[in-house]
Order: sequence, then C-alpha cells, then structure tokens
Amino acid sequence: MDRVTAAQGFSAMGSESRLEVLQSLVRAGDNGLLVGDIQQRTGIPGSTLAHHLKFLTSADLIVQNRQGRTIINQANYQHLQALAAFILEECCADQEIET
Repeated sequence: MDRVTAAQGFSAMGSESRLEVLQSLVRAGDNGLLVGDIQQRTGIPGSTLAHHLKFLTSADLIVQNRQGRTIINQANYQHLQALAAFILEECCADQEIET
C-alpha cells in the first residue's frame, strides 16, 4: 500500500461519525447493514449518513452491494487489514537491539 492510499483511508476515519459508522459495520460482520440499520444504531440523520457512507466508500473502507432495491453496506476487511499492516510494518525498526 502506498502512502497516498493509506492517508486517504486514515483521513476517512478521522471523523467521529464516520468512525462510528465503520465500527458498526465491523461489528455487523459479513452480513453488513442496510442504511436504515446504520442510522438506527448510530442516530445519524439520513442525509448526513449518506455523506459519510459516500466518503467511506470512496476511501475503500466500505463496500456497497446492491440486491434489487436494497443496498447492503459492508466493512472492507481486506483494506482495513492492509491499513493496519501499513501502519505497523516498520514497528520497532529503530529500536536498539539489546544483547
């Protein structure tokens, strides 16, 4: 993962509301949630929630799958894991080795 992609992902999580939406989707697992379910769990008004979902989708943190007229929102676990790996990949690299 490059720094630009990582920065976009972390930036998208930089809002308390977007983080709450993302955590709700992570808790929901692979089944995901409908917009109404997210709204009920977070209390975020519909128009504001639509904006947050668009932002999270554009950062590839969530995916939206249409099933007929229904849109299922799911956390993009692969991308979230890549972000975690990116931030931790050089963990302790500059730590002195003790002998």
